[in-house]
Amino acid sequence: MLYGAPTPRRRDAQRNRTAILQAASELMMSHRTEVLMPEIARRAGVGQATLYRHFRDRHALAAAVVADQLQRLEAYIAANADHPAAFRTLLTEVLRTHLAMRPLVTLIGGLDRETRRRYTHRVVSTLTPPLRRAQAAGDVRADLAPEDLALLFAMLSGAVDSQPAPATAERSIALLLDGVFR
Repeated sequence: MLYGAPTPRRRDAQRNRTAILQAASELMMSHRTEVLMPEIARRAGVGQATLYRHFRDRHALAAAVVADQLQRLEAYIAANADHPAAFRTLLTEVLRTHLAMRPLVTLIGGLDRETRRRYTHRVVSTLTPPLRRAQAAGDVRADLAPEDLALLFAMLSGAVDSQPAPATAERSIALLLDGVFR
């Protein structure tokens, strides 16, 4: 083995990490406020020491949850690459997830500008191929640039932040989609 090469995780350590990420994702989708680390540890069935062994702080955990969610998005897109009409469903679910994970979005908002830019770039890059396929099929307005997707997320967050009623979220998503699709 080369010096400096990463050591593979033990199975139990990998299982704990997976449980922590799943618990964090679930909690971030079920709460409108801040999710606390002890609550995540409890839900994952691990001790706080184990949680902090894997993630040094809330920001490291948030980064891992974002990476996990993006991997899931990329896998979904890869599995549905041949369906240009699926972009509406995909974008709807991405927007709903963005709203459902408000604690994660809030945590990311507290990160430095470069880190936020990298996350936004990865999401936009991931959504660009299906966007282009939907545009080629005539389902999406031709003048929609990939960078406009980030604007959609910001607009949705702003609408829901200014009027937090439950109906605001779905109505905002419907209006945004009407502006994107033909």
